[in-house]
Amino acid sequence: MAQDGRIRQERAVATRAALIAAAAAEFDERGYLGASMDGVAERAGMTKGALYFHFRSKADTASAVIAEQDAISRRYAEVAATRSSSPLESLMWMTQGIASQMTREVVVRAGLRLAADPNAREIPRDHPYEHWVEHTADIIRRAIATGEVDPSWDPELIGRVVSPAVAGVQMVSDMLHDRADLYERLQELWTMLLSGIASERTRAEVPRLVAIIRPEAPDGA
Repeated sequence: MAQDGRIRQERAVATRAALIAAAAAEFDERGYLGASMDGVAERAGMTKGALYFHFRSKADTASAVIAEQDAISRRYAEVAATRSSSPLESLMWMTQGIASQMTREVVVRAGLRLAADPNAREIPRDHPYEHWVEHTADIIRRAIATGEVDPSWDPELIGRVVSPAVAGVQMVSDMLHDRADLYERLQELWTMLLSGIASERTRAEVPRLVAIIRPEAPDGA
């Protein structure tokens, strides 16, 4: 009996994940207003009954996509921290991860689109924006402590500027070039930002740092 219960639970988890992936594709392609529960069920190859068993409404489904997007982004940020030997390198790897998410992860694209969609204000959600502002500010605090960033800068100010700036670059790249130039545009953004905030000894390192933001092979090589 215990094994049967575990199997049912695993199936339920797998079904929910498949529905979130299908919902992400629906929202990414059609936006919040254009998406439908029928479309989500059809993409998932499931009945509407199965869909409504897991999600009460379109808003509830969209909320789950946003939550999964944030979870994916946090995992990428954790990986960025392990690849870095300094705070600013961590920030560059985090940005590289953002670009990889936007080009590879439909859940991330859909979650960010929903988060910025004025027609989706009814969606129940947490507010991950504040988390990323504070996360960036914390990295800058450490960069100041290690001498990478000029101590005259306010880490909270940089956090508040960086997060919407990166989001804006993503949005424009998506609208104008289907994200084909995303890495290049992010390199330009960080060249300007780092040139302004870097300490004197770190300024010569800016080209090396921004070069971290580049496409990687699918296997991460």
